[in-house]
Amino acid sequence: MEKTITWGIIGCGNVTEMKSGPAFNKVPGSRLHAVMRRDAALAEDYAKRHQVPVWYNDAAALINDPEINAVYIATPPKFHEEYTLAALENGKMVYVEKPVSLNVASVGRMAEACNRLGGKVVVAHYRRALPMFNEIAEMVRSNRVGRIKLIKLAMFKPDDHVNAAQHASNWRVQPEFAGGGYFYDLAPHQLDIIQYIFGMPMLSAGLSANQAGLYPAEDAVVCQFQLPGDIQFQGSWNFSMPAILREDSCQLIGENGYIQFPFFGNEVRVVTDAGADLLSFQHPQHIQQPMITRVVDYFLGKADNPCSLEEAMVSLQVMEQAVNG
Repeated sequence: MEKTITWGIIGCGNVTEMKSGPAFNKVPGSRLHAVMRRDAALAEDYAKRHQVPVWYNDAAALINDPEINAVYIATPPKFHEEYTLAALENGKMVYVEKPVSLNVASVGRMAEACNRLGGKVVVAHYRRALPMFNEIAEMVRSNRVGRIKLIKLAMFKPDDHVNAAQHASNWRVQPEFAGGGYFYDLAPHQLDIIQYIFGMPMLSAGLSANQAGLYPAEDAVVCQFQLPGDIQFQGSWNFSMPAILREDSCQLIGENGYIQFPFFGNEVRVVTDAGADLLSFQHPQHIQQPMITRVVDYFLGKADNPCSLEEAMVSLQVMEQAVNG
């Protein structure tokens, strides 16, 4: 019989409810055996609702479960290195959420351990497997709007929280848990796709600020870098903008027009002298399922790594340089 990738999830929170968790039982050669959450009642509830056979409230117990050969780490980034190293030492394969860890030094240690132990680790940059972004990549390769000269990215969001207590309980804006603020939460999706399509960034620079002062992390970031082929990138993120300025836009500007799309939407607009085309895409119900399919194929030895630690480190380096100056 063909080997099955038998999963355990560490951190069965909101991201696993629909985006990822159910997909582990829908991908051929894959099944979800156990989940872990520190709150035992919540772990048990998740297991019952998703028909998962086993639940734990201790990560070490899940990692040591002999039924499991692969671990999905969906905790805050603070714990990614610890759990990845523990899983690798136990001979488990690892699928770890983004951002891959708190900082570049941490990812370096994870990569060293993976290579030393001959392990397999994939980072959950799942947009790489979505049809919409693969179609955008094909448009670039086929020169749909000519040679790309400039990439302009803007992400502006209002502060949706109403008091300091809500911020204090939100790990995404606590640098000791997340590495940074919402920039660290959302920019990995964007910067990874830019790297995936265009290659390694060069000459990166950036600035950050805490303009609203609502929480410890930065809420405004600007970043620029050069890409292979003398393509220039300009990005701006701000998470305390007025609601009327809400924006999620990336423009790939070429010699003959531009391709425009949101990273968190499903429509792509292509504009040239010949006119404009609008393409709409239907994302999968479990948006990580196409990536999990690739992960399972890699773990089974059927395909290459769809996103290595070394690749994920690149976007984290850009982010770190932008926030730290």
